[in-house]
Amino acid sequence: MSAYFRMPAVKWRLSLPLLACCLMLLGLVSAVVAPTASAASNLLVNGDFAAGNTSGWTCSSGDTVVTSPVYSGSSYALAGTPSGSDDAQCSQVVSVQPSSSYTLSGQVEGDYVYLGDSGTGGSDTNDWTPSASSWTQLSTSFTTGAATTSVTIYVHGWYAQPEFYADDLTLTGAAGNGGGGGTTAPSAPTGLTVTGTTSSSVSLSWTAPSGTVNGYNVSENGSQVGSVTGTSDTITGLAASTGYTFTVTAYNSAGQSPASNQVSATTSASSGGGGGSSGLPAHILMGYWQDFVNSATPLTLASVPSSYNLVAVAFGNATSTPGQVSFGLDPTLASDLGGYTQQQFISDIATLHSRGQKVILSVGGANGTISVDDATSAANFASSVDSIIQQYGFDGVDIDLENGVNPTYMASALSQLSSDVGSSLIITLAPQTVDTQSTGSDYLQLALDIKSILTMINTQYYNSGTMNGCDGNVYAEGTENFMTALACTELQSGLSASQVGLGLPASSSAAGSGYVAPSVVNDALDCLAARANCGSFVPSAAYPSIRGVMTWSINWDASNGYNFANTVAPYLSTLP
Repeated sequence: MSAYFRMPAVKWRLSLPLLACCLMLLGLVSAVVAPTASAASNLLVNGDFAAGNTSGWTCSSGDTVVTSPVYSGSSYALAGTPSGSDDAQCSQVVSVQPSSSYTLSGQVEGDYVYLGDSGTGGSDTNDWTPSASSWTQLSTSFTTGAATTSVTIYVHGWYAQPEFYADDLTLTGAAGNGGGGGTTAPSAPTGLTVTGTTSSSVSLSWTAPSGTVNGYNVSENGSQVGSVTGTSDTITGLAASTGYTFTVTAYNSAGQSPASNQVSATTSASSGGGGGSSGLPAHILMGYWQDFVNSATPLTLASVPSSYNLVAVAFGNATSTPGQVSFGLDPTLASDLGGYTQQQFISDIATLHSRGQKVILSVGGANGTISVDDATSAANFASSVDSIIQQYGFDGVDIDLENGVNPTYMASALSQLSSDVGSSLIITLAPQTVDTQSTGSDYLQLALDIKSILTMINTQYYNSGTMNGCDGNVYAEGTENFMTALACTELQSGLSASQVGLGLPASSSAAGSGYVAPSVVNDALDCLAARANCGSFVPSAAYPSIRGVMTWSINWDASNGYNFANTVAPYLSTLP
């Protein structure tokens, strides 16, 4: 337990020169320089919740202000009540100076409470406690990037954990040009309108209020579901044939505006589902880019053809901290590419974005040892992957843990990551065939648990041996039947067809077994989408929204003249 005493405020009328003279006579200082007021003051608005409410903060619907328990000297504290799908976060956007250092601290009480920062332009940080039965101080520091003028400060608990409390939150450092609470919160946005709906999304637009606005928070039935800087947003991951109500608030460094007018929308009826598909076509070719050297052709990221809509960088690695992920360019690959640097890699991600391609980080692989099997490792996973996403500009994460997954805690980690990053987060899974044989299999159970935020599951139909299809018959790998009969299990499990893809090797050299010609992959797609060009297995229904294909790897495809991409990508564009 940590605590400190607050001295009563006393006003002195002593001139600065006289004070300096007295101090120098006492030998305490050699000079006195007037302090910068902004460097010593708290940049957070209502950081001690003394307003008796959460004004200045953007909070989950489960967050309230209470009079007990409170930290010593305070009258109010924040109380957050997490649920199975909400970590009860409160956040605040603060104006800051570029290339400046800041210290964030606060008092918390409860289990798995987090205090942190995001959007710093450098390494985002946080501090947390697994258990605090009495008031405990959390503290962290960060340095802003050269172009950073605002950061987001947050405090939250953890999914399905008990109520937590937070108080006396402070951020010290140089105030930004927008002020450290000295500006006026914006007025409410106006003209909120529904501009479009699908079976899983609602698109909204609104008119900006006058004055300084740093961004907007979109809420559905009182809970925040989106955060953007422009005057439009598309909320994804919604259920089909379901009614929703939305409001929008604006914020700046002084706080949050009142809510806009409320609008209602109903999603269309469809079997579609999932999240993180913004900017991706209906049918996807996904490939892995190798951050290591083997017999395949080494490539810079910018060399990946635009026929690959989604590029997974392989791989993020484990650290000594359970659940934590790290990433860095392989030095041998960098050398083989003539001195490929981290900055060039980051610039290449931006280049792919300019072409309309998305880039995600794959964690695991055949040698991956990342384990997420409790709340602590789940928190470490979410926090570390979020930091890597912010640092490099990745669009999401691919789970390729071939030692299996714990569906409960990996679902918790991915839900936390989705909450941190937002609705644009892409999440893909790359299980082995044994991991998706039934809804009780670990990966298929995970896919169903995160259905609302899952973009795509791509079972690896190679290096497998024989497996059961959805009809109970046994099929051998390296055939069309193997792909279609096993994919049928996922298609009948409750996933949307728009979340199911086929994973194949790009060439015979890319896998030990299971290679099929790209033309056979197209036949399998046609069989699943239209029940045409099938082998002996014919699915009981057509799935025209089948999402697409994943291949290992882009590098092996390059070694084979891009035969896989040149054959499969054009065919995907013909699907409905």
